[in-house]
Amino acid sequence: MPTVLLAGFEPFGGDPANPSGDAVTRLVELGLGIADVALHPVVLPCVFGRSVEVLTAAIDATQPDLVVAAGLAGGRIAITPERVAVNVDDARIADNAGQTPVDAPVVPGGPAAYYTGLPVKRCVARLRAAGVPALVSQTAGTFVCNHVFYALIHLAATTRPGLRAGFVHVPWAHEQALDGSVPSMAPDTIVIGLREIVLASLSDEPDLVETGGAVF
Repeated sequence: MPTVLLAGFEPFGGDPANPSGDAVTRLVELGLGIADVALHPVVLPCVFGRSVEVLTAAIDATQPDLVVAAGLAGGRIAITPERVAVNVDDARIADNAGQTPVDAPVVPGGPAAYYTGLPVKRCVARLRAAGVPALVSQTAGTFVCNHVFYALIHLAATTRPGLRAGFVHVPWAHEQALDGSVPSMAPDTIVIGLREIVLASLSDEPDLVETGGAVF
């Protein structure tokens, strides 16, 4: 039975909610709709360093075959599986502990970047087939989401061979954008999107080779 760890984030930056953490919790409650998959949730603090510690502890506790981490990228129009994690923390706002690292490595001495372990284009195709707006993203930024993404792939590359892992950004939920001035998505749609990403990532099929992607 494959084991899947789903990670999302707590609210940050003054937002009262974070749809990534809400969606992770909800998806584990609902299940994937298929048998013989063990799902576990973890909601991470939006804090450099501590977020990775909490995620690593959850990985140690659950021994997953697949980790899908999700975060909020307010302003995006779609669910965006991330292709590349970069080895830099460069915060334009403070994290929830007041930290604002600038030009600091996520892992000192680590590679400049890692590619995701998820089939990002197959994920996007599956999301669109389910009616969920989706794009491949070429950048996860340089805030806590990228910090977790890089640390997660570094962990898979160095001490947990065989672990499949990656990161996806989700838009604001509708209730965070009631005036309609910014893009948003229904919370149920975000949950469906995460489910489709997990299902695509559990498959042994290779990723699609086709044009696609966006720079945010």
